[in-house]
Amino acid sequence: MQPRVKTWLFLMPAGLWFLTMLVLPLVVVFIFSFGERGAAGGYVPAFTLDQYANLPARWAAFRNTLTLAPIGTVVCLLIAYPLAYFLALRTTPKWRTLLLILVIVPFWTSILIRSYAWIFILGGRGLPTLISALGLGDVQLINTPFAVLVGIVYGYLPLMVFPIFVSLERLDKRLLEASSDLGCPPWRSFLNVTLPLSMPGVATGCMLVFILLMGEFLIPAILGGGKVFFVGNALVDLFLQSRNWAYGSAVAVTLVAIMLVTVTAYMRFTRRWAGGRDDVSLM
Repeated sequence: MQPRVKTWLFLMPAGLWFLTMLVLPLVVVFIFSFGERGAAGGYVPAFTLDQYANLPARWAAFRNTLTLAPIGTVVCLLIAYPLAYFLALRTTPKWRTLLLILVIVPFWTSILIRSYAWIFILGGRGLPTLISALGLGDVQLINTPFAVLVGIVYGYLPLMVFPIFVSLERLDKRLLEASSDLGCPPWRSFLNVTLPLSMPGVATGCMLVFILLMGEFLIPAILGGGKVFFVGNALVDLFLQSRNWAYGSAVAVTLVAIMLVTVTAYMRFTRRWAGGRDDVSLM
């Protein structure tokens, strides 16, 4: 059998799965986005751009998503990188295993339960009561963008930690030793050796968190209290409640397009940044 034929045979199951589960649904949604809403809801075949022209009506959902998703990704990165650095380079194997288990533990409980726990923490009987008792005034934390941001950082932080941890754990420690022997201070060794070599983990973690946050709907629904909508919440409303499948498809197609442009630009930036640092002297 020809090698090319073998390759196609091996790739065929995965290719068929990819085509059936990802490409075809996207094609259907794209076709629906040019249709109209039926009298009783659903979809009526047509070819119109009215659904796309009506996208500004959901601007609040897009604004919240395009604001809190990048901020949540950056906050997760700022918290996860020091944690992953400590786990990979500053702990013994015994403690490393235990600490990694503690990072995984939140995934043993449903995100729904964990989000409801934050309702109590950020609600009137939680942190606001403590802040008021300290004489710092009355504050409302629940049903605000801050509450949603706390929820998404708490929920998605492990997804940022593990890719960075894997990159740092695979780092050749001899490079750090060589940098030290050449008289490079620790902070410069970090900028010129550790950080560039850990960029694949950073890129993977940021993509995982950002892509999932762009479609998030549970955390905004629970901690936002109906006041902080994401595009995911708008899609649930359009498809399941309003039954406006054509308009919902247009919103979904627009979200996918934004994600593709953003992720592509981010990947090109990280590759150029990492490539530009390859020839930087340790000194």
